[in-house]
Amino acid sequence: MAYIGDTTELEVVRISKIGLFLDGGNLEDVLLPNNELGTDKFSVGDFLEVFLYCDSEDRPIATRKTPTVLPGTIGVLKVIETTPIGAFLDWGLSKDLLLPFREQRGKPRGGHSVVVYVAPDGTSDRIIATQRVDKFLGDEAPQYEIGQEVDLIIHAITDLGYKAVVDGVHSGLLFANEVFRKLRIGDCIKGYVRDVRSDWKVDLSLYPPGSSGIETLEARLLAELEKRGGFWEIDDSTPADDIHRELGVSKKAFKKATGSLYKARKISFQDDGIKLTSE
Repeated sequence: MAYIGDTTELEVVRISKIGLFLDGGNLEDVLLPNNELGTDKFSVGDFLEVFLYCDSEDRPIATRKTPTVLPGTIGVLKVIETTPIGAFLDWGLSKDLLLPFREQRGKPRGGHSVVVYVAPDGTSDRIIATQRVDKFLGDEAPQYEIGQEVDLIIHAITDLGYKAVVDGVHSGLLFANEVFRKLRIGDCIKGYVRDVRSDWKVDLSLYPPGSSGIETLEARLLAELEKRGGFWEIDDSTPADDIHRELGVSKKAFKKATGSLYKARKISFQDDGIKLTSE
């Protein structure tokens, strides 16, 4: 049995001017178009590994390419265009992937990236994308050690912090007051497990055990001062919004980092900014 969304091996049963027809079993004969063949030569009876999806007329069609995000998984895709029926995403195949309006969060824009779950749409064989990734997370208990490194995809920003997809299957959170760098939806980064809660959600950190995010912010401040010739017109009196725009951190975190650098005699406070010391 072959199904839309499968990667499978199918036998060549017929060769035509438009491509190869493969034995799709319950899907009947499935076309592998000429533009998928390249310079390779095939004969009836050969078996080819293909991915099955639907063409623009919802007919089963085969490709030798692998989608950027496979059905049943979560990933980041770029928006090609928006139309009256939804947004179309580049997933590496000749036919772009539809993100219907009903499955959108916010207003995806051309050229921007979105975090999506890819799956059949539930009413037909078509494969679609959805930004409602939360409902596909947390179906199994996380088996993590505290401090374990994990792969994260940032998929939403809340008052508490940054919601992340953990290793493609779990729901996690990076607390805003512990993040000392700019993060955006769609960022794919490494993180570390701080705790696994009773609801199977994972508390996360960007820093390994024993490492301080403030130390990372201090290093960024020193590097930026070096780039600016040793002086930066930013200090404790700078509005919080300006600090966040420059560094992507809270004013509290900024003051803590500059205070630590001052105590270490690495910077001094001037009337209108901070300055690298000569020591």
